[in-house]
Amino acid sequence: MPRYKILLEYEGTNYHGWQVQNGEVTVQQELEKALSTALRTRTGVVGSGRTDAGVHARGQVAHFDGDGSVDLPRLSHSLNGLLPNDIAVVSVQRAHDAFHARYDAVSRRYRYYVTLRPTAFERPFRSLAHTSTDFDLMNDAATTLVTTTDFSSFCRTQSETKNRICSVSRAVWVSESVDGFHYFEIVADRFLHGMVRAIVGTLLEIGRGLRSASDLETVLATRDRPAAGPAAPACGLVLEEVTYPDHVMLDPSRDRPE
Repeated sequence: MPRYKILLEYEGTNYHGWQVQNGEVTVQQELEKALSTALRTRTGVVGSGRTDAGVHARGQVAHFDGDGSVDLPRLSHSLNGLLPNDIAVVSVQRAHDAFHARYDAVSRRYRYYVTLRPTAFERPFRSLAHTSTDFDLMNDAATTLVTTTDFSSFCRTQSETKNRICSVSRAVWVSESVDGFHYFEIVADRFLHGMVRAIVGTLLEIGRGLRSASDLETVLATRDRPAAGPAAPACGLVLEEVTYPDHVMLDPSRDRPE
């Protein structure tokens, strides 16, 4: 059966994360409902990974199976008419039949946005950080994260994930053009449950002088979640991009119905 790749974005404020959960409103649930209506058959989707309650996405990816007669531009238009306004489908493309949104991903890029001053318009997407936060010090500490190692210290204690080895290729704080606005960007092959928010919370403690930059290496080595800082609020976290090898997509001409 033909497989399709969906690129979507969402504001996660009103959702209990990505994954379907009994009694909770989730992004996956809303997408499956809209797809099932548009295709007139019950349709499930598989996402590139979970996002927690309140976390946003600009580049979430999912796949679903359908028949070969799907009119992709029309489907994209229909989905955006059926979905709530805080979820938007950016594109629907034909993928190779074995494409898997989660297992074929080669990297994921997150950004955590903070502000040093109160802001009304950016409030749903930024966490308020202390005005004395030292971003240079946090950047010095963040170099420790660029490695391949066990990140158990930044994984939720109730997580059932056995393999906690991640390869982080980028971890840096960036100052934006608007005064007081900053973001932390991190890229890795995979992320553990709650990993980015735990890392950011620990770095912010370093930035405020509550722990030394050298502590981060010790925290990693302990492989114990209580050794790290508190999780930063969900509102500042955005899944920006999930990348895949080029070969997982078919020729763009195949996106048109035959």
